[in-house]
Amino acid sequence: MIRPTPSTPSVTDAECVALTRSLRRRGTVVLSVFALVWAFAGASGLASSGAALAVEIIAVPVTAAALFLAYRKGAAPSPRLVDLPANWARSVGIVNVVELAAIFGVIAASNASGHPAFIPPAIALVVGLHFFPLARLYDQWQYKGTAVALCAAALLGLVLIAAGLSDGGVRAVVGLASAVTLWASAYHVAVKG
Repeated sequence: MIRPTPSTPSVTDAECVALTRSLRRRGTVVLSVFALVWAFAGASGLASSGAALAVEIIAVPVTAAALFLAYRKGAAPSPRLVDLPANWARSVGIVNVVELAAIFGVIAASNASGHPAFIPPAIALVVGLHFFPLARLYDQWQYKGTAVALCAAALLGLVLIAAGLSDGGVRAVVGLASAVTLWASAYHVAVKG
């Protein structure tokens, strides 16, 4: 039996492999760093300083491990190459600018109205919503799950506000739920692509 000779990847294929790896690493870094920020925000809402310190101590190696997975030598290439839409980088920039403006808007509106408890759920909702277009723009369909989980954390925060939970309690729940969501997404991107 004659076995066909494997074809040599074209320059375009090699560029696509490099871009896929770069986006996977960048995604893991961004997701992990923002998970760490959410973890510290959530820890700041815990009633016990010991529990807050424990969360912060655990958050650092969890983040470091995700970064290690993204940059480890010998990591298998992503099982699939990204298929990016035209002008994807420009569109990502627009989505991120709108997200940032919306975050500043909800912070300003919450503080101006005297309702700072709404800040964590509102930010989680904005961040969650911004993952819906990013799923398509980065060709990372698992970001839809990230979006849904962050929006659910935001809605839970709003329910807890309505139920009368303290501002710190809401911050703890939304912050820690958002951190876990972003870490889960970071690990998925780092390991599965």
